[in-house]
Amino acid sequence: MSAAAAPLTFRERLGVRPFFYGAELVTTRGIPAPDQRPKLVDLGEALAADSRIGWLSITDNPGGNPMLPADWIANILKTKGTPLVIHLTCKDLNRNGLESAAWRYAAEGFDNILALTGDYPSAGFQGMAMPVFDLDSVSLVSMLRSLNEGLEVPRPNGRLERLQQTGFFIGCAVSPFKRQERELMPQYFKLARKIECGAQWVIPQLGYDMRKFQEIQLFLNRANLSVPVIGNVYVLNKTVAGLFHQNKIPGCVVSDALYAEVEKYSAGPDKGRAFFTELAAKQLAVFKGLGFAAGYLGGVHKAENFGQIIDLAESFGADDWKEFAKQIQYSKPGEFYLFEQDAQTGLGDGSQLNRTYLQSLESPAPAAEVTLNYRLTRLVHGLAFTPGKKLFPPLQKLYGCLEHGDHQKSLQALHGIEHASKALLYGCKDCGDCSLPHTAYLCPRAACSKTGRNGPCGGSSDGRCELDDKDCLWARAYDRLKYFRESEPMLKGQAIFANAALSGSSAWANNFLGRDHFHLTPPGVPAPHPPES
Repeated sequence: MSAAAAPLTFRERLGVRPFFYGAELVTTRGIPAPDQRPKLVDLGEALAADSRIGWLSITDNPGGNPMLPADWIANILKTKGTPLVIHLTCKDLNRNGLESAAWRYAAEGFDNILALTGDYPSAGFQGMAMPVFDLDSVSLVSMLRSLNEGLEVPRPNGRLERLQQTGFFIGCAVSPFKRQERELMPQYFKLARKIECGAQWVIPQLGYDMRKFQEIQLFLNRANLSVPVIGNVYVLNKTVAGLFHQNKIPGCVVSDALYAEVEKYSAGPDKGRAFFTELAAKQLAVFKGLGFAAGYLGGVHKAENFGQIIDLAESFGADDWKEFAKQIQYSKPGEFYLFEQDAQTGLGDGSQLNRTYLQSLESPAPAAEVTLNYRLTRLVHGLAFTPGKKLFPPLQKLYGCLEHGDHQKSLQALHGIEHASKALLYGCKDCGDCSLPHTAYLCPRAACSKTGRNGPCGGSSDGRCELDDKDCLWARAYDRLKYFRESEPMLKGQAIFANAALSGSSAWANNFLGRDHFHLTPPGVPAPHPPES
């Protein structure tokens, strides 16, 4: 008798592409009582026993709250045979902590990682926690790819040692539910950057507009990026819908139009349960019809409810999804789409980019962000800080002479002038590893709550930071770069890693003398230099 075939891995299932379903598990704060069986374990085991569930996905401190780590429940469930995906976020751990967590997951046999920047902390012991964000989702993806390739580390004798390769199947997220062009386009550009840096599968953040979900496919096709995309469904109730509607959960969008429906159906005798169940099932049917690799269900707390939604999704007719796709387009007023709408399907027309957008690329209007300070900064950078330009060689020689000639007082004076001028013009935090050229001269440490150097997080709303205390740095940068026809390549190149060892030192000296991140490009990888001014 031949042995039973081993179940397909998560990677294999996404590769062969028969549509399948995943379920979200959210860990809890605190430990279970010794005499009680944790409800999360019961839920996880029931889902693992359900043949309709192809994988379980375990969150990492969602909403910025401290909870049991994902591998706690993963270690309990790994004997059940259902593939597991572990979320890994950057808000609570620096790069060493993230690398350590990755090694732990690899050692425990967990190879499926969803790499996320993470929500800004919202709670903590004796007050709100200080966020970390040493890395972001792009640099985390890049680090995980390096572990897969065999990380080279220096040994005490100075020689490099290549560590054992990991086998991570690296996922990433994208947030297409942005009303403004200046928010949406950087999201797409960042998605492309994540894939360039090593992401192998994609899951969108939450929204209820199937046209926006489909645009991810259209963008990837247009960019010649072939990775599986998973459709994301969160089963609403009135309370959660209200939080999404009020932007209380970053990156999760419920429009006015949808919330009006929520209020109407929630007033009924079943409090909207049938409506919410049907909406989720219809979304899954649309994802299947569009050719997504899988559908992912969250917001459900009973195993039987997962099955009920999946069964309903499977009960629809083969072409019913086309009508559902037209129905489920709960956009915001003035919503920007990258692709023109197909009159017949109601979805995007992959052959035609937004005509107004194309016209604006040809003749960009000056934005309020294109200030005199920005124009002058571009000019100075083009003359003095761009290799090969007029002033770069003499300045490089000057700093080399001062440093090698031990002229410390002169270097300190120049650093003082540098920091004072950059603090006045850009709010400089004296990190010593400057990313101003990458961010349209908006300091990421001063103008971004998560200090993002590789693109926007998914938490902004209507051009405002997830904390709603300022405009999103990356929306502002997009406005600036678009005016100079540099928006489309704004996030090209390898991930940027700021070097904390340079903090408090001269970024000018570090640039001219080859110590900053501009000079740490591996062979064959495009450097993260901005377009020449």
